[in-house]
Amino acid sequence: MDSRRPVLELVDVVKVYRAGEVVTWGLRGLSLRVYRSEFIAIMGPSGSGKTTLLNIAGLLDRPTRGKVYIEGVDVSRLSDHWLARLRNRYIGFVFQQFNLINRLTVLENIELPLIPRGIPRQERRKRAIKALLSVGGDVSWLPKKPLQLSGGQQQRVAIARAIVGGPYIILADEPTGALDRRTARLVIETFVKLNKRGQTIMVVTHDPEVANCAHKIYQIRDGKIAGIKEPDPSRCILSTVKP
Repeated sequence: MDSRRPVLELVDVVKVYRAGEVVTWGLRGLSLRVYRSEFIAIMGPSGSGKTTLLNIAGLLDRPTRGKVYIEGVDVSRLSDHWLARLRNRYIGFVFQQFNLINRLTVLENIELPLIPRGIPRQERRKRAIKALLSVGGDVSWLPKKPLQLSGGQQQRVAIARAIVGGPYIILADEPTGALDRRTARLVIETFVKLNKRGQTIMVVTHDPEVANCAHKIYQIRDGKIAGIKEPDPSRCILSTVKP
């Protein structure tokens, strides 16, 4: 048994959605531990519970039953106010459709997680530039609007926004789903580099070539972890798609 304390732990988590008399099961007693500096992939068919898992792990939704721990602290029943604070401080999100705000500049998008913390403007700018450069971005992007960038550039901006606050874990929902293969390769290369620097990453994906770049592949089915696979690095997108 691993004696380390997980960064994120879900224990016997059940999620039930009710609409009148209709009951839909999202998760059925799912347990999962994610440790510091791990890179894990979550795979499963549509409707298996991947999105529900990500929402609960990211403190965007609450379990019907079960416990959620962040760095050993039970956050399952905290108020919405405290959940929002924890989410801002400890979790970074990357989405398939980037979720950038098109009326804001790249700089303003990356700075967003820092504003609720009361960090002064100059310090926010400094951290935003550092985050963008760390994911292979360019300072020439800072004054541009997201739609002036390519899809791959927008995803790098989204990753910079996710890491700018120093989160414990990055949760990525199909981060390559809207990208061509070469651009997807660049994005996964960015995740791998961040992970080698110590960043903990959990990626939900349908793409086996993305999943095979992780340390572990968790198979989810019918709201439960159905198995854990060792990845095959030869089938990682970094090996199968040329730069």
